[in-house]
Amino acid sequence: MQHYKYDNSIENFNKVIFFPDPGIVCRRTASGRICKDKKCCAVHEETSLNHLLNVLKFSKQSVDVCVYMITCSILSEALVECHERGIKVRIITEMRNSGEEGEVIGSQIGKLRAIGISVRCRSSSFWMHHKFVVADNEILVNGSFNWTNQAVMGNFENLLITSDDNLVKPYIIEFQRLWNLLEPVFESE
Repeated sequence: MQHYKYDNSIENFNKVIFFPDPGIVCRRTASGRICKDKKCCAVHEETSLNHLLNVLKFSKQSVDVCVYMITCSILSEALVECHERGIKVRIITEMRNSGEEGEVIGSQIGKLRAIGISVRCRSSSFWMHHKFVVADNEILVNGSFNWTNQAVMGNFENLLITSDDNLVKPYIIEFQRLWNLLEPVFESE
């Protein structure tokens, strides 16, 4: 599997990926190990989800997530792992996905907040509909993809993964603008 290890000799890295994946990736395979379980029915080849997981896995300092919805447990577990490695994880999402009253079924936000990941939401009749991630202020992941199982295995979705500074910087600015504008879900954040 291709891993996202960037070095200074590559000026710009660009990768376009499409969903749906043929199935959920085997967790052993996704972590770089060989799956020896003959009964494992998960996918054992490189998938689009692997590309996104690798961006999170190889982040060193920060992961800023701005998405409408997070219900995919594999992606939320990757954020938990980032947080446990000491990486600063911040999430901006739609208020109804925040883990508060009226929460989306299967939302992972409450779980992420419970371990100390900072979450901010917009409380409005209009939706926070962005779908992007900035890792280490160097890598942008942007496209139509919400962080849901349906997006991984059902919907026709797309993501661009890039290190092109001309594309990354405006998203850093937009994330920070929204972060400053929006209220924390809890005052302690």
